[in-house]
Amino acid sequence: MSKPRKTLDTILRGASDRNIRFSDLCGLLESLGFETRKKGSHHIFWREDVAEILNIQQLPDGKAKSYRVKQVRGIILKYQLRVPHDEI
Repeated sequence: MSKPRKTLDTILRGASDRNIRFSDLCGLLESLGFETRKKGSHHIFWREDVAEILNIQQLPDGKAKSYRVKQVRGIILKYQLRVPHDEI
């Protein structure tokens, strides 16, 4: 199982929002087809068919903020996003 797929499964379970690594969350979003740009410490993700824009920052311990993980989960569920089969 690929790293993006494992991260997706962990996020969808919702049991460990505080333990998602920032780099894993960014990798998942990229594998889901989000484009990205970086402005200072802000990583901004967008996708043409998703109305929301994600602005994610890394915590000092290398983790993603838990409320951003919840936001990503909501977007994944709302738009029924999946990791492409070649990355599974």
